Amino acid sequence: MAKLLDESAKGVYIIAATPFADDGALDLPSAEKMVDFYLACGVTGMTILGVMGEAPKLSPQESIQFAETCLKRVAGKVPVIVGVSAAGNRNLGNFAKKVMDMGAGGVMVAPIAGLKTEEQIEGYYAAIAKELGDIPVVVQDYPQLINVHMSVGLLDRLFAQFPSFKVLKHEDQPGLRKLSKFRANAAKHGRRVSILVGNSALYLPQEMRRGADGANTGFAYPEMLVECVNLFLAGKPEEAEDLYDLYLPVVRHEQQMGMGLAVRKEVLRRRGVIKSNHVRAPGYAMDADDHKELDQLMARLERKLAAVGRATKTAA
Repeated sequence: MAKLLDESAKGVYIIAATPFADDGALDLPSAEKMVDFYLACGVTGMTILGVMGEAPKLSPQESIQFAETCLKRVAGKVPVIVGVSAAGNRNLGNFAKKVMDMGAGGVMVAPIAGLKTEEQIEGYYAAIAKELGDIPVVVQDYPQLINVHMSVGLLDRLFAQFPSFKVLKHEDQPGLRKLSKFRANAAKHGRRVSILVGNSALYLPQEMRRGADGANTGFAYPEMLVECVNLFLAGKPEEAEDLYDLYLPVVRHEQQMGMGLAVRKEVLRRRGVIKSNHVRAPGYAMDADDHKELDQLMARLERKLAAVGRATKTAA
């Protein structure tokens, strides 16, 4: 039985990669192994076909095939959010209904590029709410990529108007003040909705202190995200930050625009999670210097973890 997303969502909703073979074909066995790995790391949920999942580079048939593979493998153990953003509302709605029938827990929708005014953005999301009915929705606020800016006031109105909107995916930069204001304004939209944060986990400790409920990003060491968020939720922020600090050099390295996905895929490959680090074109391909840097970062992480009696996981 699929677990539907609701306003209480918290923890780590890992953003999944989409594994490809070296020739660029979908690698579904690696997708199954990846799902098993994420579950073994203790994630609360998953998001597939997001920005990290290279969704625009997949054909509609590939998107269905990949979603079906992941959802079957998860088998209802945790909620799965599926990115369904599309230029056409009908296409978006049809895909959303298909993945919900397959067992998804909800869908993520970003505003389409080109929306300039709050009236336009509000109108767009009103049309999406009508198209999707009672399907649980994650509203993705990622202006650095989409170039659509949503104010706190607009977000308040969206969540007040549309009860099917359950989660804010917060990725604005600088965004800490925005997060605090949205959390403080909960009474304006009549309910406390979930805030899950992205930004490649670069600001995760500060975002958790500001009232975030968890992480919705794809850092290649998901066990750190899980333990860090759990410590924050258990009221142990200093322990959480101490753990986070061990991984910060890798978090920072992954944050690089344009090459971060290639680094993440290579780390997942080295950890035995996927077979290939292939990123579909247009995309970054790591060279010898990139690999040397990553060697150093991963070795340093292992030394730091060993010094405090810890070690990284490997895929089964």
